[in-house]
Amino acid sequence: MVASTFDLFKIGVGPSSSHTMGPMLAAATFAERLADQGLLDQVTRVETKLFGSLALTGKGHATDRAILLGLSGQVPQNIEPDAAEILVQKIRSEKRIRLGGVRDIAFDEEGDVIFDQHKRLDFHSNAMRFTVFAGEEELATRVYYSVGGGAILDEDQIGTNNPESGLWDVPHPFRSGADLLAIAQEKNLSIADIMRNNERAARMDDEISAGIREIADAMSACIDRGMKSGGVLPGGLRVKRRAPLIHARLMERQERSLSDPLTVLDWVNLWALAVNEENAAGGKVVTAPTNGAAGIVPSVLRFYERFSPKADAEGVETFLLTAAAIGSLFKENASISGAEVGCQGEVGVACSMAAGGLTAAWGGTPLQVENAAEIGMEHNLGLTCDPVAGLVQVPCIERNAVGAVKAIEAARLAIMGDGTHRVSLDEVIETMRKTGLDMSERYKETSQGGLAVNLVEC
Repeated sequence: MVASTFDLFKIGVGPSSSHTMGPMLAAATFAERLADQGLLDQVTRVETKLFGSLALTGKGHATDRAILLGLSGQVPQNIEPDAAEILVQKIRSEKRIRLGGVRDIAFDEEGDVIFDQHKRLDFHSNAMRFTVFAGEEELATRVYYSVGGGAILDEDQIGTNNPESGLWDVPHPFRSGADLLAIAQEKNLSIADIMRNNERAARMDDEISAGIREIADAMSACIDRGMKSGGVLPGGLRVKRRAPLIHARLMERQERSLSDPLTVLDWVNLWALAVNEENAAGGKVVTAPTNGAAGIVPSVLRFYERFSPKADAEGVETFLLTAAAIGSLFKENASISGAEVGCQGEVGVACSMAAGGLTAAWGGTPLQVENAAEIGMEHNLGLTCDPVAGLVQVPCIERNAVGAVKAIEAARLAIMGDGTHRVSLDEVIETMRKTGLDMSERYKETSQGGLAVNLVEC
């Protein structure tokens, strides 16, 4: 019912939280389950079947790589991209895999990882089935769903879209924006205070602060790596990284930029592009709340740190705690999965989270925070997920830059008002959910509609 800050923000690898991190975690969880059941030593073959969006865009999202790594016992938060690439190449060249990091078996990727593009399981488009055999005998099988943000559910958990919720007893349970505002008013707390009090149910204060600092540092490091890394992104579209060139140009014209009041937006654009180019290259990123939308919160957070006169460490915590509270509402009441509701569930949610977080860090009231979050989503309603060639590159990378600027605009609009507005955050979340249900499957991370089919290839 209330997702933790550390559920919304997870350190992992690109290019996709739902198509890379989720499948990797599911594969690792399945292998661990086999070990717990005492079955691992009997396994002679493992088969993975991918369905729906995972099958249609999985290769472009490196789902095949993720499955190999997960079955080998690797998990997203511990992955080192360079070492992971060596392991994947070893599995492919030797045609053997060490299941769970322990059981060495023959592995033919072509026949053992199956992309079933003609079938979609009922619960969620991001579905996968793992099956192990002892000779011809089936030993065990399990279905997992990647529900967005790197979170997974297995076939026994599909009664909730938030597997982490309900596992901790929090002092301020909330299911809606109205609940948040009521608690804030009754207890005289900020939204960040509410989230911190809830986090205290599982962690000490110093652990909370250290965890938030780790997230913020990982976001910042991703920006910095992205600004330095040039070349062409993998996948066949030959998309050239732009962040290093933009960074160089901004540094060259610093003095001239003083006369241009919009230069600050150039920096925000740069930071968002840097993160999502790093994500597209399979680098380390933070789900915020997904990888496809990973550039928005970090770029707006750096905007706060660099361009707000009173920015400090407390403001960073306020920003991220508030953003997490807003993300929790979308995860509980709608979705953060592009395969389920389109990109409004990724870039739209990230924009809403960043807008609310920035407003809170600027000292906005709970009403102003709720207003900013509502504006951030209202103007992303209906946003489709149509990745060209199934890659998290076009239009995803630029979309993050635009989403970051929208978030700042939403925060500025909200902070200039008194918090009163016509459309509530809860109403816009419900509208987003219904819009996602009405949206054609072609526009939900299948690469079967939109830019993915209308872009002329040269």
